[in-house]
Amino acid sequence: MSDEHRSDSRSDSLYDAIGGLDALRRLSDTFYEGVLADPLLAPVFADFTPTHIEHVAVWLAEVFDGPDRFTTDLGGHQSLLRSHLGLAITEEQRTRWVELMAAAVDKELPGDELLRRRVLEYFDWGTRIAKDVSASPAGTDLGDPGPTPRWGWEGLR
Repeated sequence: MSDEHRSDSRSDSLYDAIGGLDALRRLSDTFYEGVLADPLLAPVFADFTPTHIEHVAVWLAEVFDGPDRFTTDLGGHQSLLRSHLGLAITEEQRTRWVELMAAAVDKELPGDELLRRRVLEYFDWGTRIAKDVSASPAGTDLGDPGPTPRWGWEGLR
């Protein structure tokens, strides 16, 4: 069966297929354990706090078609983008970030290969945006980036 047919026939959201907020919390926790121990990435997260893990899980829940709590409670898309301003993320750091996330996905998410591929496609796409935004100084006016993006079985919607 082709990927196109399989993904067209899926009626659940990525959020549901992943296992909901609890699975995204585990994913974020496992991922940031690796990030904070990584000499290339740890400096980017010098201001890391444990609440960051929860905020990332809530962001991912919304992106993958779960509850919209990041928008309603944490400032939405604008807030997420602003948090990357001034970080000057390098391509090497972005690539390492994706590698560590892929390892966390392998450990924490269901073994569904299409699900994992779609999730990792989102991370590749999103980290490219974060890298671009991070080149601008803190406080830069980003304009209106629009609503939180939604990512499904067919990618960006």
